[in-house]
Amino acid sequence: MKQSALSEIIKIVGQKNTITATADKESYITEWRGRWRGHCDLVVTPRSTRQVSKILSVCHHAGIAVTPQSGNTGLVGGSVPFGGIVLSMEKMSKIINTDPINFTLTSEAGAKLKNIQIAANKADRLFPLSLASEGSCQIGGNLATNAGGVHVLKYGNARDLVLGLEVVLPNGTIWEGLRGLRKDNSGYDLKQIFLGSEGTLGVITRCVLKIFPKPREIVTAFAAISSPYKIIELYTKIGELAGESLSVFEFMNEVSVSMSASQLKTRYPFSQPFPYFVLLELTATNFDTQLRQMLETILSDAMLNGTILDAVLASSNQQRDEFWRIRDTIPEAQVLEGASIKNDISVPLSKVPDFLSKADYATTKIAPGIRHVSFGHIGDGNIHYNLSQPIKSDANIFIGQRDELINVVNEIVNDLGGSFSAEHGIGTLKIEELNLYRSKEEVNLMKLLKNTLDPKGIMNPGKMF
Repeated sequence: MKQSALSEIIKIVGQKNTITATADKESYITEWRGRWRGHCDLVVTPRSTRQVSKILSVCHHAGIAVTPQSGNTGLVGGSVPFGGIVLSMEKMSKIINTDPINFTLTSEAGAKLKNIQIAANKADRLFPLSLASEGSCQIGGNLATNAGGVHVLKYGNARDLVLGLEVVLPNGTIWEGLRGLRKDNSGYDLKQIFLGSEGTLGVITRCVLKIFPKPREIVTAFAAISSPYKIIELYTKIGELAGESLSVFEFMNEVSVSMSASQLKTRYPFSQPFPYFVLLELTATNFDTQLRQMLETILSDAMLNGTILDAVLASSNQQRDEFWRIRDTIPEAQVLEGASIKNDISVPLSKVPDFLSKADYATTKIAPGIRHVSFGHIGDGNIHYNLSQPIKSDANIFIGQRDELINVVNEIVNDLGGSFSAEHGIGTLKIEELNLYRSKEEVNLMKLLKNTLDPKGIMNPGKMF
C-alpha cells in the first residue's frame, strides 16, 4: 500500500518535481548545521495548493508521514524528516499581490523572506520581519514557527503580521482563509492555530501579510553600559521619551562583541572595552529632523546621570551597517571560538538583570572559565544566552555538560516566570522541556488539538510531542 501511495504522489506532482536519489535528498534530510540527519522515502516539490491537497489526502489514507519544509533554516530540528515524505514548498514562491492602500501583501508560502521585503519596498511599504536567514528562509516556515527577529519590539512576532491564511489540513481539506481584514469577529481566529504550530497541524500554502509605511528617518546609536540594570533603565527612559519611534533595542555583552571583533574583524566603536552594549534605533515615517536631536539629548542626559558610559550615533549608512554587523555576526563568531551550548529564553523585562546574574553564577559553578555570550532582543525580554567552552578546554568534555547547563538555565528562567523557548520553537530539541515546564493541562490541550486535526499523526511526527 505504501509503495502504491508513493507512486501516486509522484504522479500528482510529476517526476521532475520529485527527488528520490539519496545524494539529491541530502540537503532536505540534514539540518543545516549538521546536528540532525533524518531520512525519507522521497522529496516532493508541489507547485499548487491543489497538489498539496492531493498529496496530503493520499498520505492521510496510507498513513505516510509528511514533513513540511521551507528553507530548512530552523534551530531546533523542526524540519528534519524521520520517514515518509518531505513536502518542500520551494516551488510555491509567487508573490501574488501587493495592496499598498490596504497595507497588505499576499504570497505563496515558499516565497523567500527577502523577496517579500523587496516586494513591499517596491510598493513603498515595509515588511518588518527581519532575520539572519532572510535570504534563504521562506515565509511559510517563518509563520509556522512564529519567527521573531530584531523588530518584534515595534511590530510584533510573525503571528502579529498575518491577516489571513490558506492551509491544507492533514486529510487534504483546504481551508481558505485569505482575508485581508483587520476587523473580523466572526468566530474563532483559526489562523492562530497554525501560526507557531511547526507543521504539526497542516501545511500553510498562502498568506496575507501586513505591510507598513516605510521609515523615512532612521537614527542608530551604539551605547556602552556598565550593567544590565542600567540597560533596563535606559530602555525605560527611551520608551517614555521616544514612544513608538523606538524600533530596535538590542543587547550584547562584552564577550560577544569581542568575539565578533576578533574573529570577523568588525569595527569596535569605542577606544576602550566596556561590559555591556546596546544597539538601538529610532524611526519615523516622515523626514523628522528632530529625531536625531531627540536621541542625542536622551543619550547626553543618560551619560550625565550615569546610565550609560559612552555612545556613538551613526553618521552615515555605512556606519549604521558597521554597528549592525557587530550584532549580526555574533553567532558566526561564536562558532569560530569552539564548542557552544545555546539557549533561546525570555523573561519579563524587569527580570533580565536577575536572570543574567543568577545564570552567570550557576553556569560558572558547573563549568569554571565558561564564557557567557549573551545578546538578543532585550526590548522584548528575549535573550540568546549562549555558552562557549572555556579557553583551551576539551570541547567534548564541555558538550558533555550540556544537559546540566541547560537544566540549570531553564530552572532559573522558570523561577522568573519566563520561557525556555522565546522564538526558536520546540521541534525535536525541546520536547522534554515542553513537558517539564508547561502544565499537564496545557500540554494535554495541545495534544487534543493535534489529535483532532491530525488523528493519524502524519504531520511532522517526532516534533513538539
